[in-house]
Amino acid sequence: MFENHREEGGQFTESGKLELLKQVAAGIAAQFGSGCEVVIHDLSRNPDHSIVAIINGHVSGRKVGDGASNVVMEQLQTNDPEPKDHLSYLMKTPDGKILKSSTVYIRNGKGKVSAILAINYDISALLMVESALHELVSTEGPQPQEPERIVNINDLLEDLIQQSVALVGKPVALMNKDDKVRAIQFLSQNGAFLVTKSGDKVAKYFGISKYTLYSYIDTKLEEDKEL
Repeated sequence: MFENHREEGGQFTESGKLELLKQVAAGIAAQFGSGCEVVIHDLSRNPDHSIVAIINGHVSGRKVGDGASNVVMEQLQTNDPEPKDHLSYLMKTPDGKILKSSTVYIRNGKGKVSAILAINYDISALLMVESALHELVSTEGPQPQEPERIVNINDLLEDLIQQSVALVGKPVALMNKDDKVRAIQFLSQNGAFLVTKSGDKVAKYFGISKYTLYSYIDTKLEEDKEL
């Protein structure tokens, strides 16, 4: 079924590769059931709408056309040419589900990461059983590490803004120019400006114009080059 999506030499076209990933995703979801969400992110798209396919989206509450996750934003920001697949880690959904997740980076014919295949398996019920068994057979031990959170892209921007304020250590009303430059540079380094219309929101939050916002970024970058 993929012959129409092959280039000369037998390589898949990008559209053909996405179709193949969708078939793989359907197989994984069918194997593990309705508690297994499989997501495909197309990194060539706007990060606000990177999800091009999702099966069992009820697990995280997302759908096709929704925005990038933290993992996707990190790859878009760093553009790491050789990222390591992130396998078997914990995530937490806004409604409290605990997911066992794996993220696989998909490369195009030139070796550049062009898509991400993410698998999120809801283990909430299994953890409840494990907890009950643990109380019966175990003594006290270290608490499990707090899982990462699944957030939508707007929540991610808000989180980054709050982190930038915490980094400076004072409210915006008391910040001087250097404080604001430091906060805005933090946002730039952590991918905040990959979010659509983030410049408007950040400028308004810090009480500056968009022109000033971008001049702060440029000024800081120039200072870094001189160091």
